[in-house]
Amino acid sequence: MVAANDSTKLISVTLRVWRQAGPGAPGKFVEYQASGLNPNMSLLEMLDVVNDDLERKGEEPIAFAHDCREGICGTCSLVIDGKPHGPHRGIASCQTYMRSFEDGAVITIEPFRAKPFPVIKDLISDRSAFDKIQQAGGFISVRTGAAPDANSIPVPKGDAELAMDAAACIGCGACVAACKNASAMLFVGAKVSQFSLLPQGQAERDRRVLAMVSTMDGLGFGNCTNQYECSGACPKNISHDFIARMNRDYLAATLRAAFVQETTSTGGGGG
Repeated sequence: MVAANDSTKLISVTLRVWRQAGPGAPGKFVEYQASGLNPNMSLLEMLDVVNDDLERKGEEPIAFAHDCREGICGTCSLVIDGKPHGPHRGIASCQTYMRSFEDGAVITIEPFRAKPFPVIKDLISDRSAFDKIQQAGGFISVRTGAAPDANSIPVPKGDAELAMDAAACIGCGACVAACKNASAMLFVGAKVSQFSLLPQGQAERDRRVLAMVSTMDGLGFGNCTNQYECSGACPKNISHDFIARMNRDYLAATLRAAFVQETTSTGGGGG
């Protein structure tokens, strides 16, 4: 392992990178040699160096997604040596540095794989399924007044902290990539809980959880079997406790909806 403070000792690695021309096209791993790398460069910077070399040779560069490169946006979703986002916990792919690998290491890089995350090209997966789940109910549409009015609503400190923990989810999809069932329940649990814990989210609480879970199921995500690989791979350390919280909300909302339907159909209401 290269020491973190040894910035003068350059390293070389062999990359096994998944190359795929487009959706539905056959893909394969292709090997590349990356030499003279500063151990303090990030893995994405290393891919930049490799792509510069490929372009100089007139070859097609490796397609990979990136944006903030600060572990905020979740765009840089890569499986590195079989682990979503790489060998370390609580960080995204862009926060993985070459000092994490030994000189001469063979590093395998591939896209997040799941039926709802089809490969667009090379290392880029289409994760718009998460956008559809979010659009189904991951918002508050009920008017709560201006900011001063909303901020005047007392929220217990514990609930506020839990809501912030849930809201830390960046929607990268590592939970899906890590799960053997391609379950999105950690993502949905976090997005449901960040609102259900706050007063502003109560008016649409039932509609929200029913709509988001229904959309998740319709998009082909699998069920949770409590392996907790999802929380282990999450770059923001989102707790799998939010899955249990979502399940309780979903059960309660389902029972209330069934009661309302039965009361409506029978014309109940007393009298």
